Parts: sequence; C-alpha cells; structure tokens
Amino acid sequence: TSCASSASSTPTPLETTSSPKWEVEPAFAVGKKPAGCDYFSGRWVWDETAGPLYEESECPYIQPQLTCQAHGRPDRDYQFWRWQPHGCDLPSFNATLMLESLRGKRMMYVGDSLNRGQYVSMVCLVHRLIPNESAKSMETTGSLTVFTAADYNATIEFYWAPFLLESNSDDAVIHRVSDRIVRRGSINKHGRHWKGADVVVFNTYLWWMTGLKMKILQGSFDDEAKEIVEVSTEDAYRMAMRSMMRWARKNMDPRTTRVFFTSMSPTHAKSGDWGGEPGKNCYNETTPINNATYWGSDSRRSIMQVIGEEFGKSKYPVTLLNITQLSNYRKDAHTSIYKKQVSYADCTHWCLPGLQDTWNELLFAKLFYP
Repeated sequence: TSCASSASSTPTPLETTSSPKWEVEPAFAVGKKPAGCDYFSGRWVWDETAGPLYEESECPYIQPQLTCQAHGRPDRDYQFWRWQPHGCDLPSFNATLMLESLRGKRMMYVGDSLNRGQYVSMVCLVHRLIPNESAKSMETTGSLTVFTAADYNATIEFYWAPFLLESNSDDAVIHRVSDRIVRRGSINKHGRHWKGADVVVFNTYLWWMTGLKMKILQGSFDDEAKEIVEVSTEDAYRMAMRSMMRWARKNMDPRTTRVFFTSMSPTHAKSGDWGGEPGKNCYNETTPINNATYWGSDSRRSIMQVIGEEFGKSKYPVTLLNITQLSNYRKDAHTSIYKKQVSYADCTHWCLPGLQDTWNELLFAKLFYP
C-alpha cells in the first residue's frame, strides 16, 4: 500500500526556494541528483524490507523521551514507511561514506529539541561502524553535546539554541519560560561556538510559536532598563533567518563547508485536521495521512513563506531540507505517551528510529548528491 501521493496540487509556500546557485562545486559532493528530481516531493510507501536503519535497543544514545518501544508502544509500523520521491529514488544512506567524509572534521546540529532528535538519529546511523566502545563517546557540557569518533578524529555535535539568536530560553536544562524574549542582532553569542564546523545543520521554529507576537530585546539582557518591542512572529522569524544567513556568509567558506536548514517540524495535536475524532490527537495513530494535499493547522504557512522569500534572496548557499510536507503526513510517528515521564501525549517529538532518520537520509542526499 502506498500513502500520500503527489503533493503538487497544493504546493507548500516554498515554490521560490530553488537553492541559491552554487558559484563553486559544493563541498562533499560525490555525484549529482537526477535532473528534475525533487527529493522532498513524494509519498510514503510501506516497505517491510527497508525496515529501520538501526534498532532502538542497539543505539544507547537515544534520549528516554524518544525510545517508544522501551516505553511500551505496541506497534512498530512507524518504522517501516519509506519515503519515495516522485520520479527518482533517494540514495541509500551510506554510513561509511558519511564517517569517511567527516574524517578530521566537525559536523554540528544547532537548534532546539527537534534538531537534537535529528542529531541523535545521525549518531545512531553511524555509530555501529565503530565497534570498539572505547573509540566513541558522547558528552554534554552546558549547551553543547559532542559525539566523538576517535578513529576518525571526527565529531558530530549538537548545540542548544532554540532561537539561534540569544534568548531567555538558552539554558540547556531550564528553558521552559512562557514569556519568551529574543535579543536582536545577537547571533554571535552562540555563533562563536559553531565556528570551525565543516557541516552545520540549523533549525528553529517551535519556540517562535507563542502566539501572534514575539518580544524582541533591543539592547542587552544585562541592561537595567530593557527596551523590548513586540513584533509579529513572521517579522521576528525573518530577522532570525537573515541573521543566520549573514552569519554563514561571514563565517563559512562554501568551498569547504556546507550549511543546511531543516524547515519546520509539524505537530499533530488536533485529529480534526485529518478527519479524525474531534478532540483527539496523535495518540493511537498508526498510519500516515494519505491525503496528498494535507497541511496541518499547526504548520504556519506564513512562516514557510518567510523561509521561501529569505532563501530565495540568500547570498550564501544554505541548503534547505524541506521536511515539512513529508512530515505533515506522519501523524503516526510521534512519541505520544510512549516516553519517559508521561503526563500527556507528545505530538511534537518523534520516535527513534523513525521519521527523523528520513530527514538525515535527505540530508545525506543533499550533501553528497546535490
């Protein structure tokens, strides 16, 4: 059975996001994608032979918030849907190529807990190639988590910065503040920790969704009298996109480095969106949505439009991983109640192995076959 056919009838507001034209051959490329192939437009296909690329129990790095089998999820169906782009195939994820390409290098994911999930997925995808336990380690210090592959002199890192810019939610442990404030022009506060990375994967979305307005600090958090203005979420988000692209332009060399941005990760908190029972959510959902034009009410189209506009103007080649539409179909792939500390069904985060491995397969495709 296939699921979610072509999404072309109602395009997401990203028609403008042809990546900026490369002036140089992209770093890390080993081939090219087939002409006319869009990795991000396709459908989910049930494929028992593909299966997960690793087992939950064999990857010790998955946080207990994402280990759904260990926390009693009764089915494993969510692990057997394979993303099939229209008119072409995704290159198979090759962990050897990934690690060899990172030899002597740093790969870094920067963003919020959804990006941390994608980061952990990547570590799970490659760590089996290092059978010697003493040759690999993962350590967290403050905002930075580092997985070290000693034999390769390589690191895969995650840096907590939910807004990319400095904010009052930057403490990696205590960050659940309802009154969120972001400081304008402050990307270097965190950016100094990203310098020297060879592959950077940014994301930021969830934390901006506090309502219709966002509080922006004009001066410093140290100022006694703080000047705070309220702007629309879209304007605030645009400010962050421009800061990210400016940072990349100033600090990264496109001949040797690659910069990616993962688009917004959808949530599935309202089953009415997909014609389910009103008042329910992703709990007990075991199949993807098979309506190709489906777009959840939690995914703000205006934010996708900002991404499209800013990427269209970028002077630096930031590669967009447009995972929003394909993830919108996956109401079945969330952690729901199958995690540590169950107080509600979590319809934001994703079980591992699962959907976020596909995000990394897409990252792999765009890294090596741009």
